[in-house]
Amino acid sequence: MNNQHAEGSARLKTLLVDDEEEFLNTMVKRLRKRNLEVATAAEGREAIEKLSCECFDVVVLDMAMPGMNGIDTLREIKKIRPSTEVIILTGHAEGEAAVQGMELGAFDYLLKPADIDELLYKIQDAFIRKQCRDEEEECRKRFTIQS
Repeated sequence: MNNQHAEGSARLKTLLVDDEEEFLNTMVKRLRKRNLEVATAAEGREAIEKLSCECFDVVVLDMAMPGMNGIDTLREIKKIRPSTEVIILTGHAEGEAAVQGMELGAFDYLLKPADIDELLYKIQDAFIRKQCRDEEEECRKRFTIQS
């Protein structure tokens, strides 16, 4: 997949949010090798701060984190960046949280440990959905202005 935005100027921007430093470092290396622009946050508050200052296309969000958990983080993401797609990472014991996350607007979820190819596929799918929604919104704005 081509990771260019419609303008052709930027790569798909992904924010990984997880409190497990080793997992973050490994995923960042693997995703960057696949030409994704990746930033990280070690917990929910840090993710919200980054999203307040910068736009990301896709957020990969761990559910089980100390402090602000994944569900609360997802709620805040959708408040400040409603068009950003969120993929939930969850353990087997957190299945209910994944379902709740989907109800709150998450794009999809994956069980940890996530297979890198499956994660990449979901990130790309989420990015396509975001692009389609952004284009629809742009068309609506143009139509409203012309009407």
